[in-house]
Parts: sequence; structure tokens; C-alpha cells
Amino acid sequence: MPSYKITWGSQTLALGQRTLIMGIVNVTPDSFSDGGHFFSPDRAMAQAMRLVEEGADILDIGGESTRPFSDPVGEAEEMDRVLPVIEGLANRVAVPISIDTTKSSVAQQAVTSGASMINDVSALRSDPEMAVTAARCRVPIILMHMKGTPKTMQVKPVYEDLIIEIMAFLSDAMNRAVAAGMDRSAIILDPGIGFGKTIDHNLQLIRNIDRFHDLAAPLLIGPSRKMFIRQLLKDPSRKDMDPLAEAVAQGTQAVVAAIAMKGVHIVRVHDVARTRATLAIANAIKSV
Repeated sequence: MPSYKITWGSQTLALGQRTLIMGIVNVTPDSFSDGGHFFSPDRAMAQAMRLVEEGADILDIGGESTRPFSDPVGEAEEMDRVLPVIEGLANRVAVPISIDTTKSSVAQQAVTSGASMINDVSALRSDPEMAVTAARCRVPIILMHMKGTPKTMQVKPVYEDLIIEIMAFLSDAMNRAVAAGMDRSAIILDPGIGFGKTIDHNLQLIRNIDRFHDLAAPLLIGPSRKMFIRQLLKDPSRKDMDPLAEAVAQGTQAVVAAIAMKGVHIVRVHDVARTRATLAIANAIKSV
């Protein structure tokens, strides 16, 4: 696993010694996997602090669902959802807080409220001011590959060469960020499992994830509870959902183990406790 160090303000992320865990807190009523569970600020803050106790190295707070076919949320509504949570957590947790947004105005206010990273699933395409905002705030930014938008990304996605096309997309996004004033060493890349990809595309991406080290940037992957895992494990003979939910949780950990062994620097997950156990074994194997 290539090593990187991102230092900004009073914070440092040492990447490469082990795979780090980013814990997800969706402050939304409609996210695919946990929509509505943490929609109130108090519930969201309690969940975030629980994830830190379980071993999260980073928290990712989002106020807009990016599930397939989802509709966008207005700027004011997104701020109303995430800012109270970030303000409440800023002095309670020691780990970096990431704001999951595609809007530069939301990112700016989130950083002012205590966030110290930006996670832009549109890779600067939704808002051309995002790179300038991140540069001005002097915080790291995560740039993710997505084919289309959440509304359209799963409508028959097609690639001629999956890995080459995603690498080219991320390289271009990184270059645009640097041109806007971002420090290249503060950019993290996410190939976007589940975003504009079929089951086969996702499996190819996981199998070849180590090729993305050629981009010379830290890698983040978000495999948690993705639809392709659910589709691979679905048993038509079972009508109840609870066993499937448990299978999807276990399937997520299988993906976490696979990508950790290929040197991914950060995994973005809902279930931090299980992921910590999975990574303890994967990291031990890699360190021998």
C-alpha cells in the first residue's frame, strides 16, 4: 500500500500504515440503507459518537441521498440538516469530520461549522466553485467517479474499458482541482463503486482496484450495503428481509477484506464495529 500523509490545520491523516475507517452518518429521510434512522440532529450526533467509539477514524456527514434515481435537495434544506449535526460534533469528537455534499455553499458553511474535509461525489462537476472553496478552506477533498447523476446513473451504464475510463475521469478531476488552487497532496480519489455501474462493473472494479494506485493519490472505497451485494446474495425463495440484511452486512465485509488486501487507504461504511474487526485481520495479514 503506498503511503501518504495529509496535514492541514491541526490535523493529520497518515495513510498507508493500515486501512482507515470512515463512518457514515446520513441525515436524510430517504437514503437507501438507513434513511430516516438518524434524521434528527440528536439521533445523528448520537450515532456519530457511537461510530467514533467503535473505531471510526473519520466521520462523513451527509444531508442529501445519492441512492439511484434520487432527487436533489435544495441548498437551504441540506444546510438545515447537516449544520446542526456538525456544530454539535465539532467539540465532541477528535476525528476529522467530512461533509458529503456537491454544493460549494454547503461545504463552506460546513467547514465554518467544524467540518475539515469535503466529500464531493460529483468530482467538481455539479458546482464549479467547489475546488476553489476547498482550496480557500485549505481542507482535503474526496473526488468520486460517477457516470451521470444519481437520477440517471443506473440507466444502462456502458463502458468500453471500465478501469481506463474511470482512471481518466479521476485524473481529469484531480487536474481540475489543482488548477483551481487545490494542493494535490490533499486530494483523495474514490472510483465510485455502485455509482453508474452494473454488478459486473462493480466486481471488475473491486478485482482491479490496485490499478488505481497508478494515479499516485490515496484511495477511498465505499462498498457498504451496496445494491450489487444485495443482488448477488438475494434468494428468491426467501420473502423475509432480515436474513438478507444480515447477509448484505456480511457481504460488505467480504468486499472490505478484498479491497483492504489490495491497499485501499480508507473504507467508507455504516457498520464500523464489524469493519474494525475485518480490518484488524486484513491489516495483520498485510503486515507479516
